[in-house]
Amino acid sequence: MRLINRKPGRPFALFLLMVPFVLALIAYSVGSDIRLAENPADKLLPAPSKIAATAERLFTEPDKRSGRILLWHDTAISLQRLGLGVMLSALSGLIFGLLIGLLPHLRAMFSGFVAVISMIPPLAILPILFIVFGLGEVSKVVLIVIGITPFLIRDMSQRTLEIPREMIVKAETLGASTATIALRVALPQVLPRLIQSVRLSLGPAWLFLIAAEAIASDLGLGYRIFIVRRYLAMDVILTYVLWITLLAFTLDWLLKKLSQKLFPWTEASL
Repeated sequence: MRLINRKPGRPFALFLLMVPFVLALIAYSVGSDIRLAENPADKLLPAPSKIAATAERLFTEPDKRSGRILLWHDTAISLQRLGLGVMLSALSGLIFGLLIGLLPHLRAMFSGFVAVISMIPPLAILPILFIVFGLGEVSKVVLIVIGITPFLIRDMSQRTLEIPREMIVKAETLGASTATIALRVALPQVLPRLIQSVRLSLGPAWLFLIAAEAIASDLGLGYRIFIVRRYLAMDVILTYVLWITLLAFTLDWLLKKLSQKLFPWTEASL
């Protein structure tokens, strides 16, 4: 039997899933031990036990000045910014993607413009956003919107164009208007793809958020990493990085389950 046709059973699949994580942990532990053996004061690769102790402290001990547990407070602030930016981007991408995909005149006018806009590095215009919107919450949310909306628009418009023409013709034959076709034919087709596209956009969205918080903020996960990096507090930095990774994975998993629940026929697997 060819390897391409072999599928692992559930227990073995779980084992294979864990192998890369275990190997990465072993590699880090070995590297940390080597560096600490040469220099016990080395800060670049703290021991896993030190990272665990730091994580316990950051998750449980309140700040002496504010009385708040900073990690949880930073998490709430960052998730609020991320959620608002992603929701605005998803809504804009859905609306404009449907319009460009369905209406030839709008497609002729805006498809090239959106393609060009999507090539602009969002971080390159971050200083402009700070000048225009200030250093508050608006500029951070706008950076996320500018960063991922063009991709969502292009993806939604392409998915709309892929809708079989027969479906639209049948709707027109039954007397459906353009608005009815958009809401009753196109929208159900592109919604599953929208969730998948948002999942793919979460990585860049986190990147833009962390960059904005690191440059101009006094709260948030990115700000905290930027602050402690001057002290070479790698145990704190790695704790925040692992926490951000866990948050990103959790959001992606929730969106996947949402897609499977709302649109089980798509068998979303991204």
